[in-house]
Amino acid sequence: MGKTFGSWLVILCLLFGSSLSHIPAAGAANLIADPALQRGIDKYHSGDAQEALSLLRGFVIRNYDSPELPRAYLYLARIFQNSGSHQEALLYTGRIPADQKGPEALFIEGVSLVATGQYQAGLATLLNTDPAPLTPADRSRRIVALAEAQAGLGNHLEALTFIHRSAEPTDGKLLELAHTILKERLSPAELDEAVFMFRGTAIGQDAQLQQALRAYSRHDQDEARRLTAAVVQNSTPFPYRHEAIALWEQLTGSPFLQRSIGVMLPLTGRYATFGQLVRRGMELAGELHDQTRPPIRLVFRDSGAAAEESARIVTELAGEAGVMAIAGPLTGGAAAVAAEQAQRIGIPLLSLSPRDGLPETGSFIFRNSLTSRQQVEALVRHAMERQGITSFAVLHPENKLGYEMTDLFIREVQYRGGRVVATQTYDEKATDFRRQVKLLKGEDPNVPDEAAKERETVRRAPLPFQALFIPDYADKISLIAPQLVFYGIEGAQLLGINGWNSPDLLRTTGRYLQGAIFVDGFFLASADPAIRQFVDNYLTKYGEEPTILEAQGFDVANILFAQLDRPEIRSRQELQQALTQLVNFPGVSGSTSFGPGGDALKTLFLLQVDRGALVQLY
Repeated sequence: MGKTFGSWLVILCLLFGSSLSHIPAAGAANLIADPALQRGIDKYHSGDAQEALSLLRGFVIRNYDSPELPRAYLYLARIFQNSGSHQEALLYTGRIPADQKGPEALFIEGVSLVATGQYQAGLATLLNTDPAPLTPADRSRRIVALAEAQAGLGNHLEALTFIHRSAEPTDGKLLELAHTILKERLSPAELDEAVFMFRGTAIGQDAQLQQALRAYSRHDQDEARRLTAAVVQNSTPFPYRHEAIALWEQLTGSPFLQRSIGVMLPLTGRYATFGQLVRRGMELAGELHDQTRPPIRLVFRDSGAAAEESARIVTELAGEAGVMAIAGPLTGGAAAVAAEQAQRIGIPLLSLSPRDGLPETGSFIFRNSLTSRQQVEALVRHAMERQGITSFAVLHPENKLGYEMTDLFIREVQYRGGRVVATQTYDEKATDFRRQVKLLKGEDPNVPDEAAKERETVRRAPLPFQALFIPDYADKISLIAPQLVFYGIEGAQLLGINGWNSPDLLRTTGRYLQGAIFVDGFFLASADPAIRQFVDNYLTKYGEEPTILEAQGFDVANILFAQLDRPEIRSRQELQQALTQLVNFPGVSGSTSFGPGGDALKTLFLLQVDRGALVQLY
């Protein structure tokens, strides 16, 4: 009967061109799709919920037995849920056949069940919902509803666990719910457990803040201060950090961040002499700065003990001392530990150590130190670009410095298209370099020396290289240089490192080093007016000439002073951003910028020996 009736309808339509919408037959609605459904869906996605509601309701009324009804019910449920009308949303999800309820329908139903206080049913429905097909917003909303269901059932820690395990644990809505649970619903024992369970997370930070607030409310000032310090010293972001800072300031009676810089230097122990020299440079910078600008306090701490103590010192400076940044440490072990802790807390640290890998610790770690890489790059660039040298040899000590410098040198030469044609090593305690020199020249070191006249003839033979790099210190160069001349290495450009910069070397061995070039991060006799002023000020204050250590301390202090003098720099994050953008800061140890990785990009001093004196090339 139905099939015959449908056939007659088609015939009538063909004969009369009539619209089937005027025929109130049940089969007509199934033959021609009602455009109201798609129009309603489109209106919903365009944000016009009212028009979508009208179109979709009309579709449902006109097409009461359409197979598309579950789709219409789904969108109607979504509209009511979004408007907060959860009972109406449940009315429509309830009309969708169980075998046709997909993840979106189950999600809407579960959220609405929780919103209407049906926690157990809502929890079961949401746990049965596959979150993968849901939008990111819906996945976040599902987690909120799961947490609300657990909280409604009195399972507060389970609610926090759902938030912690979510794909978006920093979502504002989730953390707002977690905040409410932590603040209003947890017993003291549960709060203690939350601090332990979620340490290192935003939830853990908030939990410890709530512990501090509860201690403060019961007038336990010492406990409140201890707990608040732990929160503000932790760099883990969470939305209520401002509350922790406000509590800290109320407990201490002073601003959390001071106009001060923490300084970690070895002031006792093996490296105390070096630490004290850096301190002199920083204190000089502070005195000069404070004469014309609001003072900035330098808070010194001794990093000369075990390297592991550095983490504790960083924590204390960042917390109770409230410094804006930290300068130092100077030694490698202490610097590595300090960098890890400073990055964890989120306080800028400007290290003075040349240790490899420090700036790579994280975005809050910077370095202003003369490194092996900087020296090699400056030397090779000058030799190849300015002098046109393409072939090199290396003579280096058998120690960490020698191997490190040689490896960097070979890589830089090859990168620029040059060649290292010979490499020789010597024991750190060696005093005779005859064998190494002969091998560098391509001669057999086992052949006895000829007569002086024959040796002179050999000496004039062309060398297989144009320049010789010797990465060692002045005491060893004073032994090597005369033997180079004696055994016939003349005419080759000698290249050295900052360890060559010694008045004693020039006085005793200068005549064997004529034309030698080396690099350093500070030149005492520079004609630069800023350097001359620094040297004069230092002489006046301390009665002796400064070294590169005092110069580096002076520059590090001034770099940080210059940033803190900017009125827009009010937080550690703003200071960190300012340091990343530092370009060509005019320091006495060279112009300084910070590269993308936090390492200093410095303009070093190229120095040349000329008739027993040093001349700055540039």
